[in-house]
Amino acid sequence: MSNTSKLSASIRTGKGKGDARRARREGQVPAVLYGHGTTPQHLLLPARDLAAILRNNGLNAIIDLDIEGASQLALTKQVDVHALRNYIQHVDLVVVKRGEKVTVEVAIAVEGDAVSGTLVVQDASVVEIEAEALHIPEQIVVSVEGLGAGSSITAADLVLPEGSTLVSDPGTLIVAVNEPKGSSSDDAEAEGDDAEAAAE
Repeated sequence: MSNTSKLSASIRTGKGKGDARRARREGQVPAVLYGHGTTPQHLLLPARDLAAILRNNGLNAIIDLDIEGASQLALTKQVDVHALRNYIQHVDLVVVKRGEKVTVEVAIAVEGDAVSGTLVVQDASVVEIEAEALHIPEQIVVSVEGLGAGSSITAADLVLPEGSTLVSDPGTLIVAVNEPKGSSSDDAEAEGDDAEAAAE
């Protein structure tokens, strides 16, 4: 479940790409905080501390911001990372209040072993749920233990934490257990097709 992490923030006064690059050189990440009808606030967050929070809590991190003495709970909504240099370029934060529910995407982790010789294919890596802001699961675990070829798990089959509800389409395919390509049944079908073609 979500852990609240404290982080000091300062109000960003400069604008433009040049100011943003300068802030990043100084170890700060430009961010915007919005939601609940509030005026968007442009902030600067300490890059190292922010990276540690995201690493330890995932992208749905709940942050207790100290904005120059004023406290505000926020949920990370979008994190932009440089494609090549792998540093955080910008963060969108949404104002949240204790007890309210939010809609978020949560990672799916597949565990267990399907029947020997089958191929487990994970079709969806995240699922969208509604959960209380301070109780967002870090991930949802799906077990394929003992499943045979032809088995599948959809979003409707997921076991969600208490208080959470599914937002994604219940029919969304999460995991499928297939026979591997080149299996005996595939070979038999291919041989049958060849025989039919030869008879024509």
